[in-house]
Amino acid sequence: MIRVAVIGVGNCTSALVQGLAYCKANGSKAIGVPFPKIGRYTPADIEVVCAFDIDVRKVGHDLADAVFAEPNCTTRFWPALTKTGVIVQRGSTLDGVSAFMQNNPSSIHFIVSDRPEPAQSAVVAAFKEAEVVINFLPVGSQRATEFYADCAIKAGVAFVNAIPVFIASDAQWAKRFAAAKLPVLGDDFKAQIGATIVHRSLVHLFDQRGAQVDRTYQLNIGGNSDFLNMMDPERLSSKRTSKTESVQTVAKQRLPEENIRIGPSDYVDWLNDQKIAYIRMEGQVFGGVPVHLETRLAVEDSPNAAAMAIIAIRCARIALDQRSCGPIETVCGFLFKHPPKPMDDAPAYDALTEFSQSAAARK
Repeated sequence: MIRVAVIGVGNCTSALVQGLAYCKANGSKAIGVPFPKIGRYTPADIEVVCAFDIDVRKVGHDLADAVFAEPNCTTRFWPALTKTGVIVQRGSTLDGVSAFMQNNPSSIHFIVSDRPEPAQSAVVAAFKEAEVVINFLPVGSQRATEFYADCAIKAGVAFVNAIPVFIASDAQWAKRFAAAKLPVLGDDFKAQIGATIVHRSLVHLFDQRGAQVDRTYQLNIGGNSDFLNMMDPERLSSKRTSKTESVQTVAKQRLPEENIRIGPSDYVDWLNDQKIAYIRMEGQVFGGVPVHLETRLAVEDSPNAAAMAIIAIRCARIALDQRSCGPIETVCGFLFKHPPKPMDDAPAYDALTEFSQSAAARK
């Protein structure tokens, strides 16, 4: 088994835990599983052995119950979870929750547990029960993410950074993981069929067909705690950078900043975990004739990310098996919006496929 510690028992962890149970029950008949086998590992080989959160409705509860506790609102596509025996531990708060989220009148605000925060040594000891740590903290959790990344290094485990706090793509953190001879994957998942991958594909389409992109926007709305959290402008900047750069790096020519606007735009409570993205592109085709393209994407946000997490966890374990260290660039380019080395999607897919086949050949 690949033993995993999760940081943050929110909607993404709910989708991940449900998804692992779904894959184990359905095997090869499971729908929508990208890379069903990577090296010798399948999704059924993943087991969550440790979890941290700060919300009173999750801390102290079995993971199977905590993933359905408020403020989680993702779809229950595999609700018949059996007790895991994994009790959610009190995490370190730091900047993992903003005052905005604690005091918001919405039904999905956070209620911070009054249990004592753990010493770093306790977190490190818990991480040592795992091989891979995955970070699902709220957007903007810079200090908390760095705290847990440091714990992962001290525990000697791989680190997967699912959020737009820059760890794998930060030179200093990359050096620290390399020096510790540990792999790090990140940053900020590209969802399975999400707004970023669709937007990148449209930019590719224009470039491949010889059309010119003049202006573009991507406006996203949703009703989960992530969207509510990002209504606090102080926690949004890294997310906007991650999403914007993911589109800019695939364009044949970068757009001026005033001609591109990408990022979370609003919170609508009754959407729950559904995300709706509006993408508009304005440009010119042959002869300078104008072309305008608009598309709308509606998708459940968290399962869209959990699919990528199931890939990343297995790749992190393979990197450990192979004693690879530092950022695993051949994997990060396909999975993340802000990887250490940006890659076009087709060669990134090929690189991940080669990574998987090479690992399979070594077993």
